[in-house]
Amino acid sequence: MIALQKLSGEQFVLNADHIETIESTPDTVITLNNGKKHIVGNGIEDIVRKSIKYRQLCGQALQVVNADGTSEPAASGVRVQGYMSTGEF
Repeated sequence: MIALQKLSGEQFVLNADHIETIESTPDTVITLNNGKKHIVGNGIEDIVRKSIKYRQLCGQALQVVNADGTSEPAASGVRVQGYMSTGEF
């Protein structure tokens, strides 16, 4: 999951595994595998960097990737899609 920002400034989290394409038209448009589109304030390079970092963290202890691209360990006991995090996978 990566944190992104809508053009309105509102932040949201997107599952990076569902990104099919990213275009700059000049707004950044993310197209998902299901055809849904998101127009965001983030640049292509930022989205790619966050997506790569997300994929690198998969399989490691649960991490929180912040809107600024930094990451930190999630607190033990955090619920993620119905699973309890113990800090280990």
